[in-house]
Formats: sequence, C-alpha cells, structure tokens
Amino acid sequence: MTNETLIAVPVFVFMGVMLERSRLADELLQSLAQLLHRVPGGLGLAVMVVGALMAASTGIVGATVVTMGLLSLPTMLRHGYKDSVATGSICAAGTLGQIIPPSIVLILLADVLSNAYQQAQLRLGIFSPETVSVGDLFAGALLPGLLLVLLYMLYLMLSAWLRPAAMPAVKAANDSEVSLLRLLGLIAGPLFLIVAVLGSILYGIATPTEAASVGAVGAMVLAALRGHFSVPTLRASVYQSAKVSAMVFMILIGASLFSLVFRGYGGDEQVEALLAGLPGGVTTAMVLVMLALFLLGFILDFIEITYIVVPVVGPALLALGVDPVWLGIMIAVNLQTSFLTPPFGFSLFYLRGVTPPEVPTTALYRGVIPFILIQLFMLLLLSLWPVLVTWLPDRLYG
Repeated sequence: MTNETLIAVPVFVFMGVMLERSRLADELLQSLAQLLHRVPGGLGLAVMVVGALMAASTGIVGATVVTMGLLSLPTMLRHGYKDSVATGSICAAGTLGQIIPPSIVLILLADVLSNAYQQAQLRLGIFSPETVSVGDLFAGALLPGLLLVLLYMLYLMLSAWLRPAAMPAVKAANDSEVSLLRLLGLIAGPLFLIVAVLGSILYGIATPTEAASVGAVGAMVLAALRGHFSVPTLRASVYQSAKVSAMVFMILIGASLFSLVFRGYGGDEQVEALLAGLPGGVTTAMVLVMLALFLLGFILDFIEITYIVVPVVGPALLALGVDPVWLGIMIAVNLQTSFLTPPFGFSLFYLRGVTPPEVPTTALYRGVIPFILIQLFMLLLLSLWPVLVTWLPDRLYG
C-alpha cells in the first residue's frame, strides 16, 4: 500500500477486465475479418491487429487469448485454416500485452529493476543513485513491441504466400463491405485510451498510477457507451481484478522473503562475483542470464521469474555497466516466451480451455514454435542494436 508504482497493477487489471467485458474485441475482430476476407491469411492478420490493440489497451493476456479463441478459432477452422496456424496466431497475439505498454510485466519489472539499480550503484560508491521508472520501460518497450507485431504479421503473410492451403482467403457469404466509418468508430475508443494512458505517462503529465486511474474510468465510459456497463458487470470486474491482484501480490510477498534471505546470506555477492569472473565479461554474463531466463520460462510463471530471479542477477549485471532500461526490455521480451513455451505456457492453457476437442494439444505446441523463434530473433536484434530500446527514452527524458 505504500508503493505507489505497484498500486497501478490492480487498477490496470481492472481496466483490462472492464474493456474485455465491453465486448469491444468481438466487434473489432468481426469488422477486420470482414475487411480482409479476400486477403490470403486475412483472418490471421485481423487476429494480430486486434491482439495488438487490446494489448495496448488492457495488457491482460488471459482475457485476450480466451476472447479471441472463442471468437476467431471456430471461424478460422471453418474456413480451412490449419489448426496449428490458427492456434499459434491466437496464442502469439494474446501475449503481446506483455511487451506493449501498458504492461503489467513492465510495471513489476520497473519496481524490481529500480531496487536492483540502486543496489548496484551503492556498491559502486554512488550514494545519490538514479532510479528506473515505469515511464522509462514503457518508452523503451514501445518500438520493440511494434516491431514484434510487424514481424508476426510478416510471418503470417509469408506463410499465406508459401502455404495458401494452410491459410486460405475467406469467401464471404455476401459481398457487403464493412463500413469504414464503423471500423474507425470501433478503433477510436481503444486509441483514445492508449493516447490518454501512455501519452500522459511518457510525457510526464501523470504517474503510472494516475494514468491507470484515467484508463479505468475511460474503460467504464466505453463499456457504458456500448451498453455493457451495469452494477453486476462492475461487481464481476472488481471481483476478477481482486483475484488477479491477490495472486500477483502473494507471489510478490513470498519472493521478497526469498530475496531477503538470499541477500542476507551473501548470495547476491556470490552471483556478482560469478558473473564478473566469467570469460568474455558482460557479454558472456548477459548470454548466460538470458539463456537461464528462457529455460526457466518452460516451468515458471513470469511473475515468479521477475520476483525471484531478477533480484538475484539484476544488481550483478547492472554493476557490470549494463543499461537498466535495455536490460529490462531484454528480460521482458524473454519472459514473454514463458507464455508460449510448453509444457506450462499460460497462453497454451488459456486457449486449450476453449479449443474444440478435435484440435489436439500437439497442434497448439506446433503452432507457437514459429512465434517463439521470432521472439528469440527479436532478442538477437535488441542485443545487436540496443538503440531500438534506448532511442525513445533518450529523446523523451534525455
């Protein structure tokens, strides 16, 4: 209750749940699918665009995956999409909320990295330490998040060109085109929320918690305008937000106790000495940590990794001179794979719950492999060109 950054978490969760209950994604998906029905792979592209819009509006992976699974998966299968392509596209689109701001992952990472960065500076004799803010990570994640959406869409278009039978163009039952005015009207609401929330944070007009409150009120207004706001809806949204927030903060408390004991016995100093003593210096240390985070993503949730592993390796890497914002985004993209990697990928579980019985679980696993490889390629791009992360924060905050 005394950490202003973490107060933003339940408010952003409420904002996402309320938007999901406004059924905005339903109509957006239907309109875009109708607009792109003649394009090979058009349904997959529509899923990806809506996933990106909902990610930038909500940041709630479970709600996005389940919503798009219920809406788009039966349609994609009915029109001849290969089951692995359809399920992989939905899972990948649903996880975009982990890297595109406002992301719950980035808020939690900002809190952890800020503490780690201050510890690293104190060890280096800097007694007026700088901090890492949520706005820094939001700004750093914006370009990589958009680039990841672009890479996903390029993969879908290439797949549709190389394998047209797996992603056929949809022949609409009637040739009535979707109204452009209606489509713009549907997009206007999420875009307004994105500009209001992200714009106020990036330009320093509001703190993340204040911006989250604006977003929560905006989500309620959108739900009311669309006729989906009522006392039962509000009660259900608050209850769901409380459940998600309780899960997050229980993990936080347990992980904080673990980190306290670990540091009390000098574990952090041993990790720092180990990483600093590796041949190849900071490059080897970063590769080793990224590999460890990727492998842990197969068996652990992103929250557990954030609050257990990052406090251990973060101060050591930052003491070696790694840029904190770049490190945060590298970790965020890496953690995003934890939602897709079997056997415990949360997106796979969410989608399996709404997938028809005739679609085997192995199809979900096959479908996400190309998107996992794209995320690993994204990590390679960010490691070769850190400016993709640091350019916007430097321009905004110097």
